[in-house]
Amino acid sequence: MNNMPKTAIRSALVAGLFLTASVPSMAAPAAVAPVAQGVAVVSLPAAIANSNAFKVAEQQRPVTYKPQIDQANTRSAQIQAQIKPLVDKLQADQKAGVATEALQKQYGQIQEIQQAAQSELAQIIQPVKLSQAYVQEQIEDLLDKAVQAAAKKKNTTLILDASAGAVVFADAKYNITQDVINELNTLLPSAQLVPPPGWLPREMREQQQAAAAAQAGQSGTTAATPPATVQQPTGR
Repeated sequence: MNNMPKTAIRSALVAGLFLTASVPSMAAPAAVAPVAQGVAVVSLPAAIANSNAFKVAEQQRPVTYKPQIDQANTRSAQIQAQIKPLVDKLQADQKAGVATEALQKQYGQIQEIQQAAQSELAQIIQPVKLSQAYVQEQIEDLLDKAVQAAAKKKNTTLILDASAGAVVFADAKYNITQDVINELNTLLPSAQLVPPPGWLPREMREQQQAAAAAQAGQSGTTAATPPATVQQPTGR
């Protein structure tokens, strides 16, 4: 038992974990015409995080979802208070040389509480996570259109994604991230913060569709398979 369990599901961590943007906010460099004709670089995560729709949503979400955030913080503090004495006892018993079996039992109890707490807190904060995914998806749906519009205005025929590791170095003059941000701001001045009832992120929708298609394919195969033909003996 060298690794002691951590006591905390901390209040600040809970709020920060789900309210922090899924992509880092980066300052976009000034838009300057590319040096080499037709070549440019762009940071797509920076374009999303610096769009007006994204930034406004980040400001609105803590207000709109304050009840869920407050509930998660309150419950987190309660769980922390519940776990702390158990961890203190475990540490004290370990120093006192209590039998390993007893220590493992205590540790297992703490782990069970922590796992249940994580599931409970995730359920409480789920509306916040769905809001983040909903806003992100609205912007991503227009990202390709924004990139193409920026490329057309810059007479660019080749754009490299700096955030994907495709570019080792590029002078700031090649960067059209701000141009893409400007296009996003035109296409989507603000995003809807609250998803409609039953909405699921794209990845989950695609998983459901794939599962349904696979099930339909299996059913179709089963229905299309003719029953085995039993050959009757020929009479003489």
